[in-house]
Amino acid sequence: MSEEEGPQNWHWRNSMKVVRFFQFDARAGLALLLVLVHFRMWTLCFAAIIMTFFYLLERKGLTFPAAMRAIRVWIIGKDRPAIIWTTRRNLRDYGS
Repeated sequence: MSEEEGPQNWHWRNSMKVVRFFQFDARAGLALLLVLVHFRMWTLCFAAIIMTFFYLLERKGLTFPAAMRAIRVWIIGKDRPAIIWTTRRNLRDYGS
């Protein structure tokens, strides 16, 4: 057994796992930081709505970064004005 395969390096297998805060992605839990900094009823409701929204998106099969990209595309649309029209690719959805 080489040194790279030994038990001392087994922790690397978990290095790409998503960080979780209870059952939520930790990045979606950043809304709770806002609640801790500015504790009001509306911030608590806002955090609950945000976390529920991203939980439902995750149940649908979207990860947090993929959900953020999908929301950005939904808001901006297919038009990408910063890219010249000769190098613009056609957008395709290969989802199921």
